[in-house]
Amino acid sequence: MSDFSALGIWAIILVIAVATYLIRLSFIHLFGRINQVPPRVKLVLKFVPAAVLAALVAPGLVTPSPDVAAMVLDERLAAGIVAAVVAWWRGNILLTIGVGMAALWVLEFGPALVF
Repeated sequence: MSDFSALGIWAIILVIAVATYLIRLSFIHLFGRINQVPPRVKLVLKFVPAAVLAALVAPGLVTPSPDVAAMVLDERLAAGIVAAVVAWWRGNILLTIGVGMAALWVLEFGPALVF
C-alpha cells in the first residue's frame, strides 16, 4: 500500500504542475524582455529537437536485458541502425520511416516466412 493519501498524491501532482508552468513561464518572460537571443543560446537551441527525438526513439530501440548479445541482436535495434543510415545518406524523412519499417518487418517476420 502507498504511504501517501489520495489528498497527498493530488497535492504532489498540483505542486509539480505549478512548478512546470512556472518554469515555462519564466522562459516566456525572459525571452519577452530581451530584444535578441544570444548567439550561444541559439546554438544550443538548434540541438534541442534532435535531443528530444533521440530521447523518444532510443528507449524503443534497446530492450534492457541481462544478456548483452540478445540486446545487441534485437531486431528493433538493427532496423533503427538501418533507418539511421538511410536518414544520414538521403536526408528524406519519409524514406527513412519507410525503410526502417520495412527493415523491421523483414527482420521480425522474414525468417518465419522462409522456414
